[in-house]
Amino acid sequence: MEFDIMPWLNMAVRWLHVIAGIAWIGSSFYFIWLDNSLRPQKGDSEKGVAGSLWAVHGGGFYHKTKYRVAPDHMPDHLHWFKWEAYTTWLSGFALLVLMYYLSADLYLVDRAKLDLTNIQASALGLGALIFGWLVYDGMCRSPLRKNDALLGALWFVTLIAMAFALNKVFSGRGAMMHVGAIIGTVMAANVFIIIIPNQRKTVAAMLAGKAPDPALGLAAKQRSLHNNYMTLPVLLIMTSNHYPLFFGNPYNWALLAGFGLSGMIIRHFFNRRHKDDVRYIYLVAGALIFIVTIAFASVSQNGFVAKNIKSEADFATVKTLINTHCIMCHAARPSHEGFDAPPAGLVLTDDVQIRANAARIYEQVAVAKIMPLGNETAMSEDERAIIARWALQEKAKK
Repeated sequence: MEFDIMPWLNMAVRWLHVIAGIAWIGSSFYFIWLDNSLRPQKGDSEKGVAGSLWAVHGGGFYHKTKYRVAPDHMPDHLHWFKWEAYTTWLSGFALLVLMYYLSADLYLVDRAKLDLTNIQASALGLGALIFGWLVYDGMCRSPLRKNDALLGALWFVTLIAMAFALNKVFSGRGAMMHVGAIIGTVMAANVFIIIIPNQRKTVAAMLAGKAPDPALGLAAKQRSLHNNYMTLPVLLIMTSNHYPLFFGNPYNWALLAGFGLSGMIIRHFFNRRHKDDVRYIYLVAGALIFIVTIAFASVSQNGFVAKNIKSEADFATVKTLINTHCIMCHAARPSHEGFDAPPAGLVLTDDVQIRANAARIYEQVAVAKIMPLGNETAMSEDERAIIARWALQEKAKK
């Protein structure tokens, strides 16, 4: 009996990544909420306290207190929030290697854009992660650090520019995943290089009987706030590989800009709300940008596909194309050595199943262009256009 460990390893690492991500994002959201919800109490300033909060959860009462810099003595037990971030990044990077670097020819390289070897594509992807961190960290160390709004805007524009550039050399899905990896790398590096080291310096100063430097805490708080606003865009990208209408759109970088901006504005609404500054205009603006982005995605995708459709399509022609390019994987017993069962349970040897799944075939073949995987069978653009025409004809019948 043969045992293929790679799919199970992929599932295990993906599961770990999701669990660790929930833990990290949950703690990030909680501490931003906590920081925004603290209220100064009488006498707090004399004790060096910035504010406190009473909360009830799970049948118990909790009293949280935050110090402006640090307490006057080191507590016996101090919890460090770091492994949530480290585990999320390590598992995410492992997934990047398993999916996009070891199988770059299937998921990352788009030879219609740039004919890269697996090693070249992987090196370019790793370079993008490093470049993204260096640019962001350079901004944070420059005079821009004094203006969070301007710094955030420039970093946002930089990310969209990188999405545009990566989309010129990688597949749409590979490009979007790498933008997500850049954001995730920046967030984890903020924890590893700035937040935790600054906290350690503060603790070391206290143990040495010295007054901690307030600038250390301020720098760590700024990076933590940046992470909070980057959370929703990175979550969008983490789930986007399930939606070809997003990553397969020729303007996916513009969709990322719209959806990302929508998420950050909605995040800002909640951050302000925690400070009792409720401004529904942010919520409305975020929702409107989301709706406009969806409308743009639909119009741009339909226009792009229609422009490239040059041939009429009949079912017999489509069936021939599917037999040529698809059934080695999408059969009850695949002949492709990489599959023991049809991907997504989709069997395309049956006419009824082909017609029933016209929309799915359209998304994967004509929109995302990720099928056949790695275009192993060299499906041409004209052949994709024929399938697109047929799928649209099937849609019009319903």
